[in-house]
Amino acid sequence: MAGTRWADYPLGAFHNDLSTRQHYGVVTNQWSNAVSDNFERFKKCAVDVLSVDESAVVPEATFESLDADSLDLVELVMALEEEFDVNVEEEELEGVNTIQAAFDLVTSKL
Repeated sequence: MAGTRWADYPLGAFHNDLSTRQHYGVVTNQWSNAVSDNFERFKKCAVDVLSVDESAVVPEATFESLDADSLDLVELVMALEEEFDVNVEEEELEGVNTIQAAFDLVTSKL
C-alpha cells in the first residue's frame, strides 16, 4: 500500500489513541494490584507455615534455601489451597521449587 501512512488508519486500530492507552493503563494497574495482593496473601501463608522472615519470601527464593522440608511443603500447599480456595494436585507440584513457581501454580487456578 504505497503512500499509506500510519495516520491514515483509525485511531483505535493500533491502540495509539489516548483513551485506549489510558484504558489499558487502568487495566494494567488493576492487574498489578491484584497480583500484588495475591502475592501478599501467598507470602503470609509462606511466612506462617515455613516460619521464615517475610523478607526471605521473594520470587527467586527456593524452598531449599528456606530450609523447607517435604512436610513443610505439604502444609504450605494445604494453607494455600485454603487461602485461595483452590485445589492443587500432587502431580502439579513436580518441579515446583521456587516461590515464583508455586505462586504461578496457585494463581493459575484463580
